[in-house]
Amino acid sequence: MRLIARKPDAVLGLATGSTPLSTYTALVERAHAEALDLSEVRGFALDEYLGLQPGHPESYRAVITREVVEPLGLTAANIHTPDASPETIETAGDAYERAIIAAGGVDLQILGIGTDGHVGFNEPGSSFASLTRVKTLTEQTRRDNARYFESLDAVPMHCITQGLGTIRRARHLVLLAFGAAKAAAIAAAVEGPVTASQPGSVIQLHPHTTVLVDEDAAADLVNADYYRHAWANRPAWQQL
Repeated sequence: MRLIARKPDAVLGLATGSTPLSTYTALVERAHAEALDLSEVRGFALDEYLGLQPGHPESYRAVITREVVEPLGLTAANIHTPDASPETIETAGDAYERAIIAAGGVDLQILGIGTDGHVGFNEPGSSFASLTRVKTLTEQTRRDNARYFESLDAVPMHCITQGLGTIRRARHLVLLAFGAAKAAAIAAAVEGPVTASQPGSVIQLHPHTTVLVDEDAAADLVNADYYRHAWANRPAWQQL
């Protein structure tokens, strides 16, 4: 909220999935409590499924509208998702990159992380220089996301996603993870080697990253005690 108070038309990078929902709920509660006008805020979704019919409830456009735009009172025209239309898919990645750059770049990018370490839909093996493009989802990612669909077969095989290079251009990354299932991915992202085999490790290359996890997701962190110590003794001027 400090960012929005300072810059009413701030550009947010919006993740979907279950992980950021509690964060969006907290933002809604605070915005209402403080009577904040968020109508100028702009946003770019991380990704979108290919192959879903327009208006499908699990398209990320629908999810962001339902979970973010409407509860926060954002202006729908200011919030963008990659164009997954079959007619324009070959040029959609370049168009999305141009739109982000034209908006001045992302000020704060919210990220989740998959059990295999993916951020956005950048699956293991993704280049750290990659830009918005079409990706094939791993079977693990499709299984993880099947809970949102009628069956595994209904989960799309392909998506369009911001690349790791696109994500790295954001001025502040906020990575969220909750639950024991994310512990290995968080440990690899925060403390493991920087490797394309663990896309989440891209955060180690960014000058301003905040990682917010619960105790279960932090269970495999070797230096967890130091992180708690550093947080408890952070300087008063230091922001997230």
